[in-house]
Amino acid sequence: MSFGMIALMVLSLLTLFGAGQRVLDRLHLDDRAALGMMAAIFIGGLLPALRIGRVEIGIGGCLIPLGLCVFVLVKAGTAMERLRALFCAVLTGAAVWTLGRIMPAEPEQIVIDPLYVGGIAAGLISWVLCRSRRTAFVSGVLGVLLADTAGALESLAAGADAPVRLGTGGALDAVVISAIISVLLAELVGEAVERIVRSRRKEGAR
Repeated sequence: MSFGMIALMVLSLLTLFGAGQRVLDRLHLDDRAALGMMAAIFIGGLLPALRIGRVEIGIGGCLIPLGLCVFVLVKAGTAMERLRALFCAVLTGAAVWTLGRIMPAEPEQIVIDPLYVGGIAAGLISWVLCRSRRTAFVSGVLGVLLADTAGALESLAAGADAPVRLGTGGALDAVVISAIISVLLAELVGEAVERIVRSRRKEGAR
């Protein structure tokens, strides 16, 4: 079982015990919806990829995460927030794609799986670029999907004989890692900033 699958199981258990409620509220998800989404991604990761011509599209690694991003964007507070999330996603995707191009090609030279590196990078970059949990989440997940799509288009343009895979294999792991890191950092830093602001307000009111 891959890291992404294990992470989804752990997150599901945490959700059942009421952890992360603030984050779910910011994403406009209740416990049932969050559990349903995680279960759908988990099951989708076990299902065969959809084949469209020479392109194979993963259900759990592409279609369901993409649908969740669309849901979060629709529920976003303002049009500016949506534009910011999409802009950050494009920057994140470009950075992850570039990182994949400059990483060593030989597996022996890489300490960690390149897909994990892409997920970690997408999460960190999204956290740096975005201001809210929602935009960080969308930027991280869409960034990974955009980088994966760019790689698929590159393979098609090069005339590769093998099927072009989008959201398959370790892509699900990268999506899950990116989502966890971007949202977790945004939540922790956001909470710390809010506490500092509240503390200063209390001091100022004395």
